[in-house]
Amino acid sequence: MLRSVIATRHRGIVAGLCYAKNMKAIWNNEVIAEAPKEDLIRIEGNWYFPPKALHWEYFTESDHHTICPWKGEASYYDVVVNGQTNEFGAWYYPEPKAGSTERVGKDFANYVAFWNGIEVVGDL
Repeated sequence: MLRSVIATRHRGIVAGLCYAKNMKAIWNNEVIAEAPKEDLIRIEGNWYFPPKALHWEYFTESDHHTICPWKGEASYYDVVVNGQTNEFGAWYYPEPKAGSTERVGKDFANYVAFWNGIEVVGDL
């Protein structure tokens, strides 16, 4: 039987996910992304899912953008589940800033991270 664990922070350390084998993003009681943990990239405390891990029926392009000084311009998706919209609930970097992939250690272009109430959990 698989058990789910939710990341908890204690003194800045994420506990519980170190043993997870599979990761999921959940919002409004629906799994909106899922992948083996080794396929994700961790950047500044956020889990970034590869594009192939997303359940695309829940994602709509947004015209919202923000700038990270070292990663570059972020684009956003609205997440729509069961008739409810989580505006700007997911973000990604279509063209990471020069030098940022070296800093991260992997090419994270188009990998998607979540916030605004979207939970990232792991299965044991």
